[in-house]
Amino acid sequence: MQRVLIIATDGFEQSELMEPLRLLKHAGAEVSIASLKPGTIRGWDQKDWGQSVAVDLVIEDVSCEDYDALLLPGGQMNPDILRTKPKVIALIREFDAAQKPIAAICHAPWLLVETDIIEGRTLTGWPSIRTDLANAGAAVVDEEVVVDGNFITSRKPDDIPAFVQALMAALNMEAAQQAA
Repeated sequence: MQRVLIIATDGFEQSELMEPLRLLKHAGAEVSIASLKPGTIRGWDQKDWGQSVAVDLVIEDVSCEDYDALLLPGGQMNPDILRTKPKVIALIREFDAAQKPIAAICHAPWLLVETDIIEGRTLTGWPSIRTDLANAGAAVVDEEVVVDGNFITSRKPDDIPAFVQALMAALNMEAAQQAA
């Protein structure tokens, strides 16, 4: 069974956490959500606060060795808060050093900018962060999903099916039939 870690905090884009979570679990992955605090975190659903999701563990208790991949949902607030947390950035660097898949969607590639590990890599993301990606040395493209080594990036919620499919492929998982 593949183990996937999702790192998020209050303000995650609801669809970008909930739908990958659902699809990965449906395909048989064990998925854990780590955050800055125990309890629950609340999503952002388009224009207002959305659903809450239970946190399985706090960032300080996460070990890269316990997971096969890292998933970073977007939302504007979520990655903007997380990129200021040294432990989060250190974990992303650990996943990269271990060459484990790192899947980041929408605004989440902002977190990759903070890690100083994207120079020379090809990525995509939400239009408003593309200049940040380019300034950090990435080649930026406007595509549904981009796979460059262990990095998997997508632009927006509409890209979630391709995004999750690429992550499953990186983990050698078969997508569960009719996961709808």
